[in-house]
Formats: sequence, structure tokens, C-alpha cells
Amino acid sequence: MPESTPLQTLLDTLPQTGRVEWIGVRPARGEAMATVDRVTVSPGTGLDGDRFKGRAASKRQVTLIQQEHLHAIASCLNREALGPEVFRRNIVVSGLNLLALKGKTFRIGSVVLEYTGLCHPCSKMETALGPGGYNAMRGHGGITTRVVEGGELALGDAVTVCT
Repeated sequence: MPESTPLQTLLDTLPQTGRVEWIGVRPARGEAMATVDRVTVSPGTGLDGDRFKGRAASKRQVTLIQQEHLHAIASCLNREALGPEVFRRNIVVSGLNLLALKGKTFRIGSVVLEYTGLCHPCSKMETALGPGGYNAMRGHGGITTRVVEGGELALGDAVTVCT
């Protein structure tokens, strides 16, 4: 086994536990997000009721964004607050830096997800948030994940790194 470097030790140290603050599904392309209290999640298809109909190898089965970033984006747009549904991500999490999950699997409820990349904003954010919306979201768009183990997750569930 290779010896751990000081940087790797820092990257591997993640004792924080996040919390699910909001869950949403996109019923169809262009339709408003539907807010749910709990949802079943399946490998290859993501959240039940979401328009995503991918495959097991897809890297964008479930999307997450940090609640703390919603405030930062609103601030960049000179707004008091923005509702989570406007960002079109599936899950809003607080208390955990989602970027620290890079290269890791993590558990929410009985679901295990694998970090697969950054969830960059799209041009629709300019319409949803107004002029400058795309740029306000840059660096704050959240992450994409693949479902490793399906199950159910709910509001208030802990988000923890798998060991």
C-alpha cells in the first residue's frame, strides 16, 4: 500500500456530516421542479419521478448543490434569497463541502452515491435567475453523482462519507 502524503491525509480527513435540506425532481424537460419529502433512488435511473432516464454508466444520475452556495449566488445577484427549485438540482445539502467528496462514495439514507464531477450551470440559468445568472452560479453549481446502491432518502437524512 502506498504511503500517504500530507496532502492525501488532508483530503481524506472529512469528519463533517451534511444534512439533506431539500429534494426535488424534474417531471419533464422545462417543467417546474416538484418538491418531495422522500424519494426512492435506483442505479441507472436516479430519483423516481425525475426526468433523467440514463443508464448505469451515466455520471449524472443525481445532482447535488450546497445550501450555503444558494446564499452566495443570491448575493451575487443582489437578492435576499433564492428558492432551491430554481437551480434544478435534485438535492440540497447543508453542513458539508460537496467538493470535498471528490473521489469518494457517500451515503444519504440507505443510498450510496459516487462523486463523478462538477455540475456546471447551463444557459437556462440566465433565464431562471436573470441577467448574470450564469456567471453568478459559476463555481457554485454543485456536483454530479452516480448511484452505487439504491434505496430511499429523505429530508433531514445525514450525508456521510463511506469508509
